Formats: sequence, structure tokens, C-alpha cells
Amino acid sequence: MEEPIRVLQVLGRLDRGGAETMVMNLYRCIDRTKMQFDFVIHTEDMCDYTEEIKALGGKIYAMERFQASTVCSYCRSWRVFFREHPQYRIIHGHMRSTASLYLYEAKKAGLVTIVHSHNTSSGRGISAVVKNMLQYPLRYEADYLFACSVSAGIWLYGKRACRKENFRLLANGISPERFRFDELVRKDKRGELLRAVETVPGTAAGGEAAQDAQDVTVFLHIGRLEEQKNHLFLLRVMKAVVEKRKNAVLLLCGAGPLEEKIKETAGRYGLGDCVRFLGVRDDVPLLMQAADGMLFPSLFEGLPVTLIEAQAAGLPVLMSDRITKEVILTDLVKEMPLSESPQRWAQEALCMADQAGTAQKRRVRGKYADAVAGAGYDVKKNAADMERFYRIAAERAAGRRDGE
Repeated sequence: MEEPIRVLQVLGRLDRGGAETMVMNLYRCIDRTKMQFDFVIHTEDMCDYTEEIKALGGKIYAMERFQASTVCSYCRSWRVFFREHPQYRIIHGHMRSTASLYLYEAKKAGLVTIVHSHNTSSGRGISAVVKNMLQYPLRYEADYLFACSVSAGIWLYGKRACRKENFRLLANGISPERFRFDELVRKDKRGELLRAVETVPGTAAGGEAAQDAQDVTVFLHIGRLEEQKNHLFLLRVMKAVVEKRKNAVLLLCGAGPLEEKIKETAGRYGLGDCVRFLGVRDDVPLLMQAADGMLFPSLFEGLPVTLIEAQAAGLPVLMSDRITKEVILTDLVKEMPLSESPQRWAQEALCMADQAGTAQKRRVRGKYADAVAGAGYDVKKNAADMERFYRIAAERAAGRRDGE
């Protein structure tokens, strides 16, 4: 039996971030008898997806972390890797900051090279300047330029490059059926979440919590605890929400470098009982069904998978005006400028949640999974398309090597 084509995916880590989740969604759906994903990551840590990848037949290689003082060593490590692993024909780079270095080495080794833009900013400070300098050559070096959205493509490659034949949009596909709304799931999950603490804000304690849980207004945010996601502004919004409605809670899913600062700020605002830090979760579809609204005040984004998932779950979303409008697939999403006050955000969030919480509105939440699939975000179709693309790319790589 013919060996599957092995595609090398390059990432920083294998945690539940946007790029990683997009790749894993594809990986679960491809025909792995014909195609396999292997991974180069820049850590030796056990990550959220490590065990699943190994169970699916994927290999994971650890590459040294890049530093300004180790450019030569970093490039040499990649040269050695390609010399020792000649089986790879395709490399798909999601870690853009050093992609101009490892894709250059890959191309010399005869691989077809793909770079993928998942964002619209490198952040702030000196590190952002360095990243932008390293990223600029990608538009000329890579064989294919991928992006999760038009805005993410233009940001990384420029408008002219995005008009060329080698530019491709790849929708951040999901499995919509996993998120389809179910009233019984909602009721059970809300009870479970709010039984996990001794009291529900604004309600009685202990045994009555499960019953009262159905009347609590539940907001949700999913994202890494870092500056990009704007959690400190989100806490100011939640403070304004609680001033208007005491039986409201915010569920924060994720981990990251700002966790302690966010927890300290929540305590200082008196939100200790109202903000629940859930950590990294594997039950996101259920959390979305339990919630009344998603709050997403990011400073910048490419095209967040989380908001596609929220719409599939029929969950209303209040997002910042810094996020690409391409993520708006349904009437569930409303933009709010970050220049608006936390009080204005709170007012809109409560209005959104109240409208969504009516029995009539909940009865139609299930239809949104079909709307998301119809908009091109069904990962099964995307996986089939990518299988065809990778197969053609592998043939191109074989031809390139034969011509040498």
C-alpha cells in the first residue's frame, strides 16, 4: 500500500490557539491513509494537542527557539532537519515570525513552501518591529500565500501579492454539528457550571443554586490570556454589567502570561464571585450552548475561529471594531467600537443577552449551524479541498526534485 503524503506543519506550540485549532480541525477530517500531518514546534513541552496528534499517527519534532543571537544556529538546525528527513515534500508554515528563515531552507531542500497568515498585527514594541522586518520577504519567497481572511492576507503580504494566483483564502473551518444548539444541553451545562461554586451571584446558596442557575445571565470569553485579547477592558465591561445586574457571570476560558494580572484586577474590581477562570477547556461547544452572549473586545485578530463556533452555536456575539468583518456570517454578531465606554458595552451586552434568552429566540438557535456550514466553514469540505491541494503540491515538489 502506498505511503501517505506527509505534510510538515510548523507552529510555535500545540496548544488550543486559533492557528493550532484550525490545523487540528483539518487533521481530524483528512483521509489519513493518504495524507498525514507532522509537526515542527518550538518547544519540548507537552502541549494540549500532543497526545491526540500521536494517536492520529502524527510525528512531532522540537526545534530550538529563535533568538536574534541564534540566527545562524537556527538556520543550520533546519538544514540538518531537511537533510535527515528527505520524505517531506510540503511545508506549511503558521509561525510567520521566522518563516522567511525556515521556508528558505525548505525551498533549497526541494519542498513546496506555504506560509499562512492568521492575524492582522504583530503587537507592539521592539519585538513587533523585528517580526515585521522578518516577515516582509515572505510575499516573494513562499510558493503559496495562505490567509484566514482578506484583511489578514493584505496585512502580511500586501494588496498586490493578494491579487496573484498563488494567494489563497482558507476558511477556518469547524464541525458545525458539534455546536448545534440543544435546550437540554444548555440546561444541564448551566447547572453544572454554577453548581461548581458555593453560591450563584444574586441567588441563594447551596442546594438552590442549580435551580437558580437558569436565571443567571452568563457571558463567555474564550481566548489566550494575553494583551491581544484585551481582558482588562473586558473586566471593566463586566464591572459595569454587574452594577446593572448582580446575577451575571463571566466565564473566562484560556491560559496565558497575563493570568495573574487579570485575576488580581478582577479581585480589585470586586468581581471575585462574578468572573470564573475555567482554564483551557475541551467542552467549548457545551459552554457556548450554556452562555447567553459572547464578549470579544480584541485589539486585533485575523479571523477568530471562536466567533465562527459561537455563531454555529446560535450564540450572540458583541465584538470590537478591530476584528475583520469577514467573521460576520449571521445576524448574531454586532460590532462595538473600543472607543465606546465600558458602560455602553455593558448596556449593549445585557440587551443582546436578554433578547437571546427568550424562549422564542432559543427555539431558533439550532438553525445557525446550517448557516455557518452554508457560508463555507464546514471543515469536512475544507479538508477535502486541502487534500487535493496538497496532492498537487506534492507532485510539484517531486517534479522540482527530479529537475535538479
